[in-house]
Amino acid sequence: MLSEVLLVSAPGKVILHGEHAVVHGKVALAVALNLRTFLRLQPHSNGKVDLSLPNIGIKWAWDVARLQLLDTSFLEQGDITTPTPELVEKLKEVAGLPEDCAVTESLAVLAFLYLYLSICRKQRALPSLDIVVWSELPHGAGLGSSAAYSVCLAAALLTVCEEIPNPLKDGDCVNRWTKEDLELINKWAFQGERVIHGNPSGVDNAVSTWGGALRYQQGKISSLKRPPALQILLTNTKVPRNTRTLVAGVRNRLLKFPEIVAPLLTSIDAISLECERVLGEMGEAPAPEQYLVLEELIDMNQHHLNALGVGHASLDQLCQVTRARGLHSKLTGAGGGGCGITLLKPGIPGVGGPGCQPGLLRGVHLENSLERKKRPRNRSQLCCVALGKLINLSGSLLSSLVK
Repeated sequence: MLSEVLLVSAPGKVILHGEHAVVHGKVALAVALNLRTFLRLQPHSNGKVDLSLPNIGIKWAWDVARLQLLDTSFLEQGDITTPTPELVEKLKEVAGLPEDCAVTESLAVLAFLYLYLSICRKQRALPSLDIVVWSELPHGAGLGSSAAYSVCLAAALLTVCEEIPNPLKDGDCVNRWTKEDLELINKWAFQGERVIHGNPSGVDNAVSTWGGALRYQQGKISSLKRPPALQILLTNTKVPRNTRTLVAGVRNRLLKFPEIVAPLLTSIDAISLECERVLGEMGEAPAPEQYLVLEELIDMNQHHLNALGVGHASLDQLCQVTRARGLHSKLTGAGGGGCGITLLKPGIPGVGGPGCQPGLLRGVHLENSLERKKRPRNRSQLCCVALGKLINLSGSLLSSLVK
């Protein structure tokens, strides 16, 4: 087992098109954010495993000896275990959580225990670790905070248990794992997401692992070629919501009204494919009329998502405020509140600035903690394929930015 301190970071994400439809096998287009989640893992010899999540006020500690004595037969013996409902209930017993516990904070603890016990069980003895995870991503806003958390945990635990090598070489500030190692990280992170969300699509952890701009469908990931530098405004409504509940709601609506909801999902898929085509054209030969098509696609997708029952009054307000200024918005992520995105046409003032250069952001990687302290942190909160800003929903603030 490795003995050095590890510092891992992974980005959040924005879904351009394909929310909810992607859960049902349709295409989603998503990009990474330069808002990241960070994890510091420090091996020690005090016989405990400590987990601290300062953003949500969680601090837990377990005796390694007690965890070592657990009957782990509830974990499958394959390479990647699947978090069944029975397994999650067993983990709740281990963590001392009530059976009806479903709050995100507690689910984050369960996801950690699941990944720790599953990945580290091949070790002769479970490792004593001190793990701290903090994030620039707002919690529950649809920007992939839980996926970035799961990706960081999977990457750090796989590395410390030497299931994947430490990619940092002498003198490196940051470095990434190989394609094969990233695939393993992504697979484990997806299982962590299943603990938290029940039936996620896998797109969030894929973007957090690989970074950049991606096309995702049924586990198949491909990079968007030469995506244009769109300007996208991120708006946080500050309305909390539960992804698991929203995903289940769409599934229930599909079961109740299959002849109505199935065509909606197919139409959302067509919107994603058309957006992919237009983005490809813009990368080759940008033209003003392409923005008109993107705006129409945004409007149509937002109406479809409302029909699926995942809209919210705060998101309607965002659409109204931006529409009054000739702009077009939609929800991003699970909906029900959270964040919305607004496409900004070229020439909109107040976006970008020194150091705000478009470019594809890297996914999960290891950082040299000492070198990182020497480097200034770019605080501009930008979308990967984009130059966007994360703001809170406010008519006056939005007005000052885009008028």
